[in-house]
Amino acid sequence: MTAPEPDQQRTMDTEPLRVAVIGSGPAGIYAADALTRQHRVPVRVDVMDRLPTPYGLVRYGVAPDHTRIKGVARALSKVLEHPHVRFVGGVEFGATLTRAHLARTHHAVVYATGASVDRRLGVPGEDLPGSVAATDFVNWYCGHPDSELERFVLGAEEVAVVGAGNVALDVARILVKTADELRHTDIPQPVLEALAASRVRTVHLLARRGPLQAKFTAPELRDLLALPDVDVVVPADQVAIDPADVGGPAPELHQVARAARTNLRLLSEQARRAPRGCRRRVRLHFWVRPEEILGTDRVTGVRLERTRLEPDGHLVGTGETEVLDAGMVLRSVGYAGVPLPGVPFDPVERTVPQEEGRVLDPSGRPVRGDYVAGWLKRGATGVIGTNKSDAAGTVRSLLDDAPALRSAVPAPVPLETVLDELGIAHSGYGDWLRIDSAEAEQAEELDRGERVKLHGWRAYRDVIEGD
Repeated sequence: MTAPEPDQQRTMDTEPLRVAVIGSGPAGIYAADALTRQHRVPVRVDVMDRLPTPYGLVRYGVAPDHTRIKGVARALSKVLEHPHVRFVGGVEFGATLTRAHLARTHHAVVYATGASVDRRLGVPGEDLPGSVAATDFVNWYCGHPDSELERFVLGAEEVAVVGAGNVALDVARILVKTADELRHTDIPQPVLEALAASRVRTVHLLARRGPLQAKFTAPELRDLLALPDVDVVVPADQVAIDPADVGGPAPELHQVARAARTNLRLLSEQARRAPRGCRRRVRLHFWVRPEEILGTDRVTGVRLERTRLEPDGHLVGTGETEVLDAGMVLRSVGYAGVPLPGVPFDPVERTVPQEEGRVLDPSGRPVRGDYVAGWLKRGATGVIGTNKSDAAGTVRSLLDDAPALRSAVPAPVPLETVLDELGIAHSGYGDWLRIDSAEAEQAEELDRGERVKLHGWRAYRDVIEGD
């Protein structure tokens, strides 16, 4: 390839590197932050999302009563307010806007769409009415505009939550809290009213492994145990483990994370407390896995199989079963990435193949101009802050490639030109601020804390269009 003339090279070096970030959750915004904090290369960043609201799982995944974690949005907003960053909402990558279009407008694309769907149990009865993904329930109580109010009626008195991670504990906690306890949160008003009418009295938390293998963190567990009007029932025989034995040769004791010791202490203390006769309760069940979800027209129960660990750490069933009555089953066994049109995808790992953030094609070669960050890059692991170092690593690779990226797209056209050609109506950061203000005004009108989320697409459009 012929090298650019000296004057052309100087122009290329001073022209901003234009980067499109697909996804406005923490991973995407941290990528934009890393791009604008560096001084090696001038940049302009467009952070795109199909929703008119930024922040991804911080807005639509963090439990509404975790107000401290939701404060992360305030830090993320500083990035979107940077003069070299632009938020472009209402644009769904792969639907109308494709990678070929972005090849005209940007030198590079960072995919940061996360892991937005649940992993399935793979058992009979999983598709019965009343058997749903915890992600759907989380979307519902977090006010995701795709979630319909009628999706959850909460008419069952007993609910089974399959999983032992933080999301499972979030779901259980929201199910057993009273509406008064949730009034100060940002839950949409129609959802709060549905929770107030809930008939749920008992939530069963089902963990395939033991208390030392549970993935929930100690702060989440403390939040559950501290609920004032809820009995949390812990089976004493399943937590009767001598702390001195932890780390021993038995498979259920071997290779135990340090945090699990704290969980064990909290669970053991709770097991020794007598139930207080509260109106609602959470029952923990360790060493069980769903074998079948029961029911004809809708869920009526779950057949559970007892489990144990083999010496090599492999989980197996014992053949011993029991039936648990439940009118609803929520599966919370992990998140999975969704393939993006035209982007390589590993269907087993449910991630985009990559090396140091560079997207790899099926032959293992980097795809020029394509990068990935966050859960779509590494899987659904880590906490919100993990995305910061993850995104920084991807951005380092992107900046190392900057000369080649500029040469490949010497004269990018404005994004607005392409969006207008495609007839894509989009929103901006100012539109988000109008939604933000409307939610604060709604909270004041309802006397409900700092904000109450708008509910549904129509409410968003009415605010953006000024109706």
